[in-house]
Amino acid sequence: MLFNSYEFIFVFFPLVALMFFAIGSRHARLAAAWLGLASLCFYGWWSVKALPLLLGSICFNYWAGIRLSRQAQASPGGAPRALMAFAVGMNLFVLAIFKYADFFIDNVNVALAASGHPALQRLGVALPIGISFYTFTQIAFLVDCWQGKVRESRFVHYLLFVTYFPHLIAGPVLHHGQMMPQFANPNTYRADYRKMALGLATFCAGLGKKLLIADPLGQYADVIFTAAGHPGVVNTLGGWLGVMAYAFQIYFDFSGYSDMAIGLSLFFGVQLPINFNSPYKATSIIDFWRRWHISLSTFLRDYLYVPLGGNRHGEARRYFNLSATMVLGGLWHGASWNFVLWGTMHGAYLIVNHLWRGHTSLDALLGERAARVVGWTITFVCVLLAWVLFRSPNLDVAGEIYRAMLGFNGSSGSPFKDLTLPFRQSQFYQLFIAAFFICVALPNTQTLARWVPRPFEGLRLARFGHWVGAFAMGVLFMYSISRLGQNSAFLYFQF
Repeated sequence: MLFNSYEFIFVFFPLVALMFFAIGSRHARLAAAWLGLASLCFYGWWSVKALPLLLGSICFNYWAGIRLSRQAQASPGGAPRALMAFAVGMNLFVLAIFKYADFFIDNVNVALAASGHPALQRLGVALPIGISFYTFTQIAFLVDCWQGKVRESRFVHYLLFVTYFPHLIAGPVLHHGQMMPQFANPNTYRADYRKMALGLATFCAGLGKKLLIADPLGQYADVIFTAAGHPGVVNTLGGWLGVMAYAFQIYFDFSGYSDMAIGLSLFFGVQLPINFNSPYKATSIIDFWRRWHISLSTFLRDYLYVPLGGNRHGEARRYFNLSATMVLGGLWHGASWNFVLWGTMHGAYLIVNHLWRGHTSLDALLGERAARVVGWTITFVCVLLAWVLFRSPNLDVAGEIYRAMLGFNGSSGSPFKDLTLPFRQSQFYQLFIAAFFICVALPNTQTLARWVPRPFEGLRLARFGHWVGAFAMGVLFMYSISRLGQNSAFLYFQF
């Protein structure tokens, strides 16, 4: 069930919300149980076969977390490492079987074929949707239990924490400290009309990002990357436009999902963490990773980079830890050498960025304004070059796109020559310019709070701008609804 579907918007969400507040006005824990059950139904809509794995993971990690938390409270030196290592290892083992086993077997088979040995049989298991997100969420929970940071022990709240449907399929990656206190707060289960209005506005903004920008630009990116499967077809301008179309597609697709998740959750009185902070406004790669997929970046920093040693053991160790973190972050996105190389590229970018900052600065060389322009340009180009690997189905296609971008396929002629487009060229350019303007010039979605009116408030002049904003969101919602028949899955569902 997609957020951008008739059955979700007009059936599932209204029914769940109505029952949640009806129950919550009388019994908070029962309302939490209802929301947890609804979340399981939401997940089961995607795959009933994957439900036992999700429930088994929840039960195992809850048991392990409670044990770790009790041991941490009973022992001044903290809980023993053995149980924590076992529990985290089990999570990683399950993730590896479903997500990486066939990738490992394929690479072993390459070596076996070179030596004349018979190939191993692939497992061929289907990847359960959302497994990367709920696995990382629970690993963070286990580590925090081991460190004695967890006090919440009610199973219904833990079930809701893991399965909470606004975030379950594609994040953000949650931290127990962000969510458990909210689920334990009785006020969460009472209707707050201000939060409901702001939540609906945020949902509408995300819905518009997905249906009106991400999906159309994705159609053009698909045309270019499909054409790149044939050498020499894509020229220089076509390669750059194709990569930029994908860059805007993945931003508006994933940030649109995150906005919709935040809006839906806020409607229920629960605040999810912000996942995007205008990443294409970044003026350095360091700045980019503080703005892009913030919940994953925070997880990788806190639970991988810092435990590896962070920057505490000298420059060489720091850069090794940084590279390892980014490579594993790339591999988290998918079992493919493309993702490994994408993570490697960003690791190299970050090392160069840190080395540069340690010796000089663009501000000193060029002045503040010129430095921001140059820094933004270099950062945006570097991000685009890395997106080629992220989007390409294989390294051959990535190589062909790079050849086109560097001018080896010719730079003359229309970028659309001999390509069948899903819409008119003029539409593409208009949408492309609009996407670019929104990314680099407009404020973040979270600033909507200032434009959302307080329900039941009189139409006073001082609030006129609020009502204009509400009207604009209503128009955006209706226009987005008209495009629901063309809905598609979100890109991060595959991770």
